[in-house]
Amino acid sequence: MDTLVDLGNGFATALQPASLAFALLGVLLGTVVGVLPGIGPISAIAILIPVSFGMEPMHGLILLCGIYYGSMYGGSITATLIKTPGEVSSAVTAIEGYEMARKGRAKTALATAAIGSFLAGTLAIIGLTFLSPLLVQLATVFGATEYFLLMATALLLASTMSSGSRVKALISVFIGLAVGLIGLDFQTGLPRQTFGISLLSDGIDFTIFAMALFAIPEAIRNLALGRGGKEEIQRFGDEKWMTKEDWKRSSGPWARGSVLGFIIGVLPGVGPSLASFMSYIMEKRISKRKDEFGHGAIEGVAGPEAANNAGVGGAMVPLFSLGIPGSATTALLLFVFTMYGLQPGPLIFREESGLIWAIIASMYIGNIALIVLNLPLVGVFVKLLKMPKELLFSAILVLVTIGAYAIEFSLFGLMLLGLFGVFGYLMEKGGIPLAPSILALVLVPLLEDNFRRMLQISGGSFLPLLTRPVSLSIIILMLLGIIAPIVVRWWIRRRQILMDFTVV
Repeated sequence: MDTLVDLGNGFATALQPASLAFALLGVLLGTVVGVLPGIGPISAIAILIPVSFGMEPMHGLILLCGIYYGSMYGGSITATLIKTPGEVSSAVTAIEGYEMARKGRAKTALATAAIGSFLAGTLAIIGLTFLSPLLVQLATVFGATEYFLLMATALLLASTMSSGSRVKALISVFIGLAVGLIGLDFQTGLPRQTFGISLLSDGIDFTIFAMALFAIPEAIRNLALGRGGKEEIQRFGDEKWMTKEDWKRSSGPWARGSVLGFIIGVLPGVGPSLASFMSYIMEKRISKRKDEFGHGAIEGVAGPEAANNAGVGGAMVPLFSLGIPGSATTALLLFVFTMYGLQPGPLIFREESGLIWAIIASMYIGNIALIVLNLPLVGVFVKLLKMPKELLFSAILVLVTIGAYAIEFSLFGLMLLGLFGVFGYLMEKGGIPLAPSILALVLVPLLEDNFRRMLQISGGSFLPLLTRPVSLSIIILMLLGIIAPIVVRWWIRRRQILMDFTVV
């Protein structure tokens, strides 16, 4: 009951004109930030930190939090329309969302993303409101060993992201791992795979790699067709919205993505990016329409979009309750709290109760504002696809070039964009899927960091993998995931042979 009273007081503050204006401005800026590739919520928040110096702490934090969760939906717009993820967690949406757009279902894809974002965001904020203490205890059970196994499981499942050859999917995973290892070793400071090029010391930026692998090959392929070229499935700009069948197929992924995204978001240091990939893998594994994945399966948009938005709410749980950032963006928000002289953690709910509950209430308001803002604009966004193909894909090349340059204001970033773009085009030509490489690049630092921490804590021993209950459970589930499909396929073949023998 006390929680509801505190939340009611938070709404009373958040609905005041100034607080409401900053909440709406935050989600609007977040949407724009998500659309523009190369910026992302981290850069936007970093840019606006000096602006927030002169604001009241409540207004500044409401604005910056709005940018964070607003960017999660904004990134799905360009990912769907032009296969250019504006934000890390939107990379998965580019797989199925863009294929839906090519089949004339851009409105359906964007509406699915918007509704899923709203539902998942609302459920995540409810979880943040009522389940924070319980989920914080859950997060503390996970140590370096469990995180390492969780990342290894994700890499193992990455081979299922493609409907083609498992071998080629694993090749894609290794490509992503190789790219992710470029740069200075974060413990020893020694260069790895830099080939003597000092500009590679900082590693390969994810946004450049994702834009190069998704946007550049698509632009090259379409522009290479020429004015007279035809592509049968490319019917951009259909006017249909979600049908009854679309609602039915999306409801399950929305629910599963919301729960999965929130739980993964709670785990410190993971964030919503992994949640969207894991949701996509899960939906493909359990789907009865596996053949549609990679060709415009609506479940591949609904689940990941719900997961990455739920992950934002989940990432706020350890930030507010323990003062531990759940993602890179919440780490920056933690700095903003300390800049205002506030220390997130158990005491802040008692000492700054009004501030925290006003921020949580503003997230409810901002989430409603996002759906009200973006659903009516879906038709406007889709009109972009009615541009002549030459102008559209030329504009995409300009957009990703500006985005790549804006990351570090370096010409070297543009060179990497072109290099990886051509490489991605050759990967597509060779039938090697692109998505597993993106997931591998996301997971490399988390996998390596937790593997090393596990060995440091255990004195170089691998025994914690088997002696810790949670890690042993993960290993058992991994083995079951590998062995069970093989056994099932063998049993089905055996039964088929027996049936054929009986008929004869």
